[in-house]
Amino acid sequence: TAIVGPNGSGKSNVSEAIRWVLGEQSMKSLRGKRGEDFIFHGSGSASQLGKARVSIVFENKEHVFPLDFREITISREVYRDGANEYRLNDSVVRLKDIIELMSNVGVGGSAHHIISQGEADRLLWASPKERKNMLEDALGLRIYHIKQTEAERKLAATEENMREVGMLRRKIQPHMRFLREQAVKVEASVKLRE
Repeated sequence: TAIVGPNGSGKSNVSEAIRWVLGEQSMKSLRGKRGEDFIFHGSGSASQLGKARVSIVFENKEHVFPLDFREITISREVYRDGANEYRLNDSVVRLKDIIELMSNVGVGGSAHHIISQGEADRLLWASPKERKNMLEDALGLRIYHIKQTEAERKLAATEENMREVGMLRRKIQPHMRFLREQAVKVEASVKLRE
């Protein structure tokens, strides 16, 4: 699919909206600095809005997407405070869910799926690492990298918790010895009373 038209007709706006709704995180690649830049700031005759929303609808009659819906609607909203909200058929979901869904069908908001004007050379001159990332993304492997990163983060957090527990055990060890000695004395005094 190609979007063509004269200068200033909004070709880039359409392609950037598609990238944005599919989870693009780089505001620079979307010609903005922060999410608030996408919200209508008002004009002489219209007041400003509090949010911006883009929705894209995919036909799913042949169940290309692994969901039991005839149409899949993906939406993304951004609010003035910078908060983002993702929706799948009007149910709030995480960005990770959107990326996973799109990875299942080999589509994403990444640069090799949507090529803006003047970016074709970038694909030709990409470094081996960039090409590898593009290929993995096209094969739907991106979600596994995300899961791997998440698992590594959880392992690091668990390791930190174990370290803290070890420090706590060393800290209370002398107190535990004291309590054991007290328990032995109490048991001995109970026996003597009997």
